[in-house]
Amino acid sequence: MFVGDSISLNQWESLACMLRAAVPNTRTTYTRTDTISTVTFQNYAVSVMYYRSTYLVDIVTEPIGRVLKLDSITGGAWLGIDLLIFNTWHWWTHTGSSQPWDYIQDGSQVVKDMDRLVAFSKGLATWAKWVDSNIDTSTTKVFFQGISPTHYKGNEWGEPNAKNCYQQTQPISGSTYPGGPLPAQSVVKNTLGGMSKPVYLLDITLLSQLRKDAHPSAYSGDHTGMDCSHWCLAGLPDTWNQILYAVLTT
Repeated sequence: MFVGDSISLNQWESLACMLRAAVPNTRTTYTRTDTISTVTFQNYAVSVMYYRSTYLVDIVTEPIGRVLKLDSITGGAWLGIDLLIFNTWHWWTHTGSSQPWDYIQDGSQVVKDMDRLVAFSKGLATWAKWVDSNIDTSTTKVFFQGISPTHYKGNEWGEPNAKNCYQQTQPISGSTYPGGPLPAQSVVKNTLGGMSKPVYLLDITLLSQLRKDAHPSAYSGDHTGMDCSHWCLAGLPDTWNQILYAVLTT
Protein backbone atom coordinates (compact mmCIF):
# COMPACT_ATOMS: atom_id res chain seq x y z
CA MET A 1 0.00 0.00 0.00
CA PHE A 2 1.23 3.45 -0.97
CA VAL A 3 0.10 6.08 1.55
CA GLY A 4 0.54 9.74 0.76
CA ASP A 5 -0.13 12.50 -1.74
CA SER A 6 -0.18 12.63 -5.53
CA ILE A 7 3.53 11.77 -5.68
CA SER A 8 2.60 8.45 -4.07
CA LEU A 9 -0.10 8.16 -6.71
CA ASN A 10 2.62 8.62 -9.34
CA GLN A 11 4.58 5.68 -7.96
CA TRP A 12 1.50 3.50 -7.44
CA GLU A 13 0.38 4.01 -11.04
CA SER A 14 3.90 3.20 -12.22
CA LEU A 15 4.07 -0.04 -10.24
CA ALA A 16 0.62 -1.16 -11.35
CA CYS A 17 1.59 -0.65 -14.99
CA MET A 18 4.93 -2.42 -14.56
CA LEU A 19 3.30 -5.43 -12.92
CA ARG A 20 0.60 -5.58 -15.58
CA ALA A 21 3.26 -5.56 -18.29
CA ALA A 22 5.12 -8.37 -16.52
CA VAL A 23 2.05 -10.63 -16.34
CA PRO A 24 -0.13 -9.51 -19.28
CA ASN A 25 -2.37 -12.58 -19.23
CA THR A 26 -3.43 -12.40 -15.60
CA ARG A 27 -6.92 -11.29 -14.58
CA THR A 28 -6.94 -7.84 -12.98
CA THR A 29 -9.60 -5.79 -11.23
CA TYR A 30 -9.68 -2.12 -10.26
CA THR A 31 -11.73 -0.68 -7.40
CA ARG A 32 -11.88 2.80 -5.93
CA THR A 33 -13.42 4.38 -2.84
CA ASP A 34 -13.10 7.90 -1.43
CA THR A 35 -9.61 7.21 -0.07
CA ILE A 36 -8.37 3.87 -1.47
CA SER A 37 -7.66 2.77 -5.04
CA THR A 38 -6.81 -0.91 -5.57
CA VAL A 39 -5.50 -2.95 -8.49
CA THR A 40 -5.72 -6.69 -7.83
CA PHE A 41 -3.86 -9.32 -9.84
CA GLN A 42 -6.28 -12.16 -9.23
CA ASN A 43 -4.15 -15.06 -10.48
CA TYR A 44 -1.53 -14.15 -7.87
CA ALA A 45 -3.84 -12.88 -5.09
CA VAL A 46 -1.82 -9.66 -5.00
CA SER A 47 -3.34 -6.23 -4.44
CA VAL A 48 -1.50 -2.94 -4.96
CA MET A 49 -3.26 -0.11 -3.15
CA TYR A 50 -3.04 3.66 -2.95
CA TYR A 51 -4.42 5.44 0.12
CA ARG A 52 -4.66 9.21 -0.30
CA SER A 53 -3.39 11.07 2.77
CA THR A 54 -1.71 14.28 1.71
CA TYR A 55 -0.22 15.13 5.11
CA LEU A 56 -0.38 11.71 6.83
CA VAL A 57 -1.77 13.60 9.84
CA ASP A 58 -5.44 14.60 9.99
CA ILE A 59 -7.39 17.53 8.62
CA VAL A 60 -10.59 17.95 10.66
CA THR A 61 -13.50 20.28 9.90
CA GLU A 62 -14.42 22.28 13.01
CA PRO A 63 -16.61 25.37 13.61
CA ILE A 64 -13.63 27.66 12.91
CA GLY A 65 -12.84 25.89 9.64
CA ARG A 66 -10.54 23.13 8.39
CA VAL A 67 -7.84 22.37 10.94
CA LEU A 68 -4.58 20.56 10.17
CA LYS A 69 -3.88 18.67 13.39
CA LEU A 70 -0.17 17.98 13.72
CA ASP A 71 -0.62 15.51 16.60
CA SER A 72 -3.57 13.51 15.23
CA ILE A 73 -3.37 10.59 12.82
CA THR A 74 -5.96 8.09 11.61
CA GLY A 75 -4.23 5.00 10.30
CA GLY A 76 -6.60 2.11 10.87
CA ALA A 77 -6.72 1.29 7.16
CA TRP A 78 -2.94 0.86 7.11
CA LEU A 79 -2.90 -2.00 9.61
CA GLY A 80 -2.36 -5.58 8.47
CA ILE A 81 -0.72 -4.60 5.17
CA ASP A 82 2.35 -6.55 4.04
CA LEU A 83 4.20 -3.55 2.63
CA LEU A 84 3.65 0.14 3.41
CA ILE A 85 5.31 2.95 1.46
CA PHE A 86 4.62 6.34 3.06
CA ASN A 87 5.16 9.77 1.57
CA THR A 88 4.38 13.39 2.33
CA TRP A 89 5.88 16.82 1.65
CA HIS A 90 4.43 18.13 -1.61
CA TRP A 91 1.38 19.75 0.03
CA TRP A 92 3.20 21.19 3.04
CA THR A 93 4.47 24.06 0.87
CA HIS A 94 1.08 24.96 -0.64
CA THR A 95 -0.27 28.37 0.41
CA GLY A 96 -3.33 30.52 -0.15
CA SER A 97 -6.29 29.04 -1.98
CA SER A 98 -4.35 25.89 -2.91
CA GLN A 99 -3.89 24.74 0.69
CA PRO A 100 -6.69 22.45 1.95
CA TRP A 101 -6.77 23.79 5.53
CA ASP A 102 -7.49 27.07 7.32
CA TYR A 103 -5.66 26.60 10.64
CA ILE A 104 -2.89 24.50 12.14
CA GLN A 105 -3.25 22.91 15.56
CA ASP A 106 -0.10 22.00 17.48
CA GLY A 107 -1.11 20.48 20.80
CA SER A 108 -3.57 22.93 22.37
CA GLN A 109 -2.36 25.85 20.27
CA VAL A 110 -4.29 26.79 17.13
CA VAL A 111 -2.60 29.19 14.72
CA LYS A 112 -3.37 30.60 11.29
CA ASP A 113 0.01 29.46 9.97
CA MET A 114 3.54 28.57 11.02
CA ASP A 115 6.92 27.75 9.54
CA ARG A 116 6.10 24.95 7.13
CA LEU A 117 9.31 23.01 7.72
CA VAL A 118 8.62 23.07 11.47
CA ALA A 119 5.04 21.95 10.85
CA PHE A 120 6.29 19.15 8.60
CA SER A 121 8.71 18.01 11.29
CA LYS A 122 5.97 17.92 13.92
CA GLY A 123 3.56 16.06 11.64
CA LEU A 124 6.21 13.53 10.67
CA ALA A 125 7.02 12.97 14.35
CA THR A 126 3.36 12.07 14.91
CA TRP A 127 3.53 9.59 12.03
CA ALA A 128 6.75 8.08 13.44
CA LYS A 129 5.13 7.58 16.85
CA TRP A 130 2.16 5.90 15.17
CA VAL A 131 4.41 3.47 13.28
CA ASP A 132 6.45 2.68 16.39
CA SER A 133 3.28 2.01 18.40
CA ASN A 134 1.13 0.20 15.83
CA ILE A 135 3.18 -1.62 13.20
CA ASP A 136 4.56 -5.13 13.70
CA THR A 137 7.62 -5.02 11.47
CA SER A 138 8.01 -8.80 11.62
CA THR A 139 4.98 -9.01 9.31
CA THR A 140 4.90 -5.55 7.72
CA LYS A 141 7.78 -3.88 5.90
CA VAL A 142 7.75 -0.09 6.11
CA PHE A 143 9.31 2.32 3.62
CA PHE A 144 9.34 6.09 3.42
CA GLN A 145 9.51 7.50 -0.07
CA GLY A 146 12.17 10.22 -0.10
CA ILE A 147 11.43 13.85 -0.89
CA SER A 148 10.41 14.33 -4.52
CA PRO A 149 11.88 17.57 -5.92
CA THR A 150 10.31 20.17 -8.20
CA HIS A 151 11.89 22.12 -11.06
CA TYR A 152 10.43 25.63 -11.11
CA LYS A 153 13.63 27.67 -10.69
CA GLY A 154 16.27 27.32 -13.38
CA ASN A 155 18.95 28.93 -11.24
CA GLU A 156 18.84 25.79 -9.07
CA TRP A 157 20.32 23.75 -11.93
CA GLY A 158 22.48 26.45 -13.54
CA GLU A 159 20.00 27.89 -16.05
CA PRO A 160 18.89 31.24 -14.55
CA ASN A 161 16.83 32.09 -17.64
CA ALA A 162 14.69 28.96 -17.28
CA LYS A 163 11.52 29.79 -15.36
CA ASN A 164 10.47 26.16 -14.98
CA CYS A 165 10.82 22.73 -16.59
CA TYR A 166 9.15 23.70 -19.87
CA GLN A 167 11.09 22.47 -22.94
CA GLN A 168 13.69 20.75 -20.77
CA THR A 169 14.66 17.66 -22.78
CA GLN A 170 17.91 16.54 -21.18
CA PRO A 171 18.78 15.45 -17.63
CA ILE A 172 21.46 17.25 -15.67
CA SER A 173 24.84 15.70 -16.36
CA GLY A 174 26.99 14.40 -13.54
CA SER A 175 26.02 13.11 -10.12
CA THR A 176 25.56 16.34 -8.15
CA TYR A 177 22.71 18.85 -8.19
CA PRO A 178 23.82 22.50 -8.26
CA GLY A 179 20.95 23.53 -5.97
CA GLY A 180 22.08 21.11 -3.27
CA PRO A 181 19.95 18.99 -0.93
CA LEU A 182 16.46 20.01 0.17
CA PRO A 183 15.84 21.05 3.81
CA ALA A 184 13.00 18.54 4.10
CA GLN A 185 15.47 15.72 3.48
CA SER A 186 17.14 16.38 6.83
CA VAL A 187 13.77 16.34 8.59
CA VAL A 188 12.98 12.92 7.11
CA LYS A 189 16.38 11.43 7.92
CA ASN A 190 16.36 12.78 11.48
CA THR A 191 12.84 11.46 12.06
CA LEU A 192 13.60 7.99 10.74
CA GLY A 193 16.85 7.91 12.69
CA GLY A 194 14.96 8.43 15.94
CA MET A 195 12.42 5.64 15.43
CA SER A 196 12.47 2.33 17.30
CA LYS A 197 10.97 0.37 14.38
CA PRO A 198 12.98 -0.19 11.18
CA VAL A 199 11.83 2.04 8.32
CA TYR A 200 13.72 1.98 5.02
CA LEU A 201 14.26 5.33 3.30
CA LEU A 202 13.70 5.02 -0.43
CA ASP A 203 16.10 7.89 -1.13
CA ILE A 204 15.04 9.05 -4.59
CA THR A 205 15.75 12.77 -4.14
CA LEU A 206 19.10 13.27 -5.87
CA LEU A 207 18.40 11.02 -8.84
CA SER A 208 15.11 12.87 -9.29
CA GLN A 209 16.72 16.30 -8.96
CA LEU A 210 18.86 15.42 -11.97
CA ARG A 211 15.73 14.77 -14.07
CA LYS A 212 14.47 18.26 -14.87
CA ASP A 213 13.34 16.77 -18.18
CA ALA A 214 11.01 14.16 -16.66
CA HIS A 215 7.95 16.27 -15.71
CA PRO A 216 4.69 16.61 -17.68
CA SER A 217 5.32 20.39 -17.83
CA ALA A 218 2.64 21.85 -20.14
CA TYR A 219 1.55 18.47 -21.49
CA SER A 220 -0.59 17.08 -18.68
CA GLY A 221 -4.30 16.77 -19.29
CA ASP A 222 -5.07 16.68 -15.56
CA HIS A 223 -3.35 19.87 -14.45
CA THR A 224 -3.73 23.42 -15.66
CA GLY A 225 -0.60 25.51 -16.00
CA MET A 226 2.92 24.18 -15.70
CA ASP A 227 3.40 20.90 -13.83
CA CYS A 228 7.02 20.57 -12.76
CA SER A 229 6.12 18.64 -9.59
CA HIS A 230 4.73 15.34 -10.85
CA TRP A 231 6.43 12.90 -13.22
CA CYS A 232 5.66 11.44 -16.62
CA LEU A 233 4.64 7.79 -16.93
CA ALA A 234 6.29 5.75 -18.20
CA GLY A 235 9.23 7.56 -16.68
CA LEU A 236 11.15 8.33 -13.53
CA PRO A 237 8.79 6.62 -11.03
CA ASP A 238 9.58 3.36 -12.83
CA THR A 239 13.15 3.79 -11.61
CA TRP A 240 11.89 4.37 -8.07
CA ASN A 241 10.04 1.07 -8.29
CA GLN A 242 13.07 -0.73 -9.67
CA ILE A 243 14.99 0.45 -6.60
CA LEU A 244 12.12 -0.69 -4.38
CA TYR A 245 12.22 -4.11 -6.04
CA ALA A 246 16.00 -4.34 -5.59
CA VAL A 247 15.67 -3.61 -1.87
CA LEU A 248 12.88 -6.15 -1.41
CA THR A 249 14.82 -8.91 -3.16
CA THR A 250 18.18 -8.45 -1.39
